[in-house]
Amino acid sequence: MQTRNRFLDDVSQLITNAMGVAQGARTEAETALKSAMDRWLADRDFVTREEFDAVRAMAQKAREENEALKARIAALEAGASDKPK
Repeated sequence: MQTRNRFLDDVSQLITNAMGVAQGARTEAETALKSAMDRWLADRDFVTREEFDAVRAMAQKAREENEALKARIAALEAGASDKPK
């Protein structure tokens, strides 16, 4: 036959409550740290990954257009030099 020990029940309840408080403190600390990091990053004028990728794509397109225009100019100049004056 098993009897309930009041002391062990109290200790168990205390530990359960302490774990709940610790979990709440952990969540609160994570939120505060994330908020501080977001403010720090915003003050540094860092760009987002999406903004960086968009500018990179624009630069790549501009380079490709530049190369195409260089090739077109070279072809026009070659055609102009072949014509008699």
